[in-house]
Amino acid sequence: MKRLVYLGLRLISSLQQFLRERLTPAGWVVFTAAASAAAVGVDTSRTMSYQVFAFLAALLAVAFAATSLFRPSVSVRRDLPRYATAGEAFEYSVLVENRGTRTLAGAAVIEAPRDPRPSYAEWIVAREPGEEKRNWFDRNQGYFRWRWLIERRSPARPRERPLDPLAPGARAALKLSLKPRRRGRVALAGLVITRSDVLGLARGLRRIPAPGTVIALPRRYRLPQIALPGRRRFQQGGVTLATSVGDSEEFIGLREYRPGDPLQRVHWKSTARARAPIVKEYQDEFFERHALILDTSSARGEDDAFEEAVAVAASFVYAIDTRECLLDLLFVGGEVRTYTAGRGQLHMEHMLEVLAGVRASAAGEFERLSRAVLAQRRALSSCITVLLGWDAPRRDFVQALAASGLEVRVLVVAPPDALSPAPPANVVVLHPGEVEAGLARLR
Repeated sequence: MKRLVYLGLRLISSLQQFLRERLTPAGWVVFTAAASAAAVGVDTSRTMSYQVFAFLAALLAVAFAATSLFRPSVSVRRDLPRYATAGEAFEYSVLVENRGTRTLAGAAVIEAPRDPRPSYAEWIVAREPGEEKRNWFDRNQGYFRWRWLIERRSPARPRERPLDPLAPGARAALKLSLKPRRRGRVALAGLVITRSDVLGLARGLRRIPAPGTVIALPRRYRLPQIALPGRRRFQQGGVTLATSVGDSEEFIGLREYRPGDPLQRVHWKSTARARAPIVKEYQDEFFERHALILDTSSARGEDDAFEEAVAVAASFVYAIDTRECLLDLLFVGGEVRTYTAGRGQLHMEHMLEVLAGVRASAAGEFERLSRAVLAQRRALSSCITVLLGWDAPRRDFVQALAASGLEVRVLVVAPPDALSPAPPANVVVLHPGEVEAGLARLR
């Protein structure tokens, strides 16, 4: 039964997409009038509406049949940016060349995203935020879940851009724009060149494959001037060890052997040239290392609060100057993941790209994140923690960080009705839709 519902949803989506691409505004008027006439004229013995339906349906049939004569012959090349920002439109350039033998007039260009329809497995497993509040029928049929999956997998509906008349062999450059609905990868299939038929009811299409991807970074909020407190900590092995596992150290040069130096530090090539033991010298370093902890453990899935929490984390990544310190980003994504920026490590845009792909984890995964952070707290100078709620595990985690002498800033992003008990006064509470005003209170 579920598979039949899934197939029905796919067919409905295909029909909607077909009509959306093929019908002009005038064509939609005729199509709507034909559908209304068909509904009214079911009883042909009482009304003549069926004749109106037959006439309008014939018009549409002729228009659709004629569209094959209006498919333009063109080639296109576009220049996509690597990054965009969720919720903000971006522009890019497209070069169109007329390869036909006649002047191309009345054409338009529109972007074609990849098919956003989810697979059966994705549709069955996914849960729309707030789905538990819907009635039994809506939860069982999954139509709203289907629509939610399609919307989150595709940008806002692109607008077509009219193309000025092009002589044979001529080229024209124009600007198109897209607006990512959410963070993540925006996958594009190619471009569509449209041209209306003589009646102005339907469009002829020329699909030009041009796969492309734009990474939509999380939206970012303006933060007040923040001075991260915390003293410089001893980092055994320097920056190298700060982002690796083992006993690697920061190499600074060669020197003569001293009694007690381990044999594994002997530089044999230099020893052979100098005919005396030469060893490699390493240096440990002291520098600030800050942790940005993103709580991804949510029973509500990727709802508005989760997206706002990712945006808050992205705002800190964007605002913190990592030229003289390290910034560790930690979250759970199947396992505890750590990414480090600053002092020759990842750049800010790479950290934002990581956040663009963050997904919600199971409700009980926070304890794994807590153990991983507490295990390395001795090397940290301060901690910024972005939480999705306030309960006993999260309270104990914050208290353990503060007890170790770290400077801790705690932000909780959650709906007002999801905070019970309420966090203490030193915790900044941010509600979806009011995040920017809440961040302005940070000091």
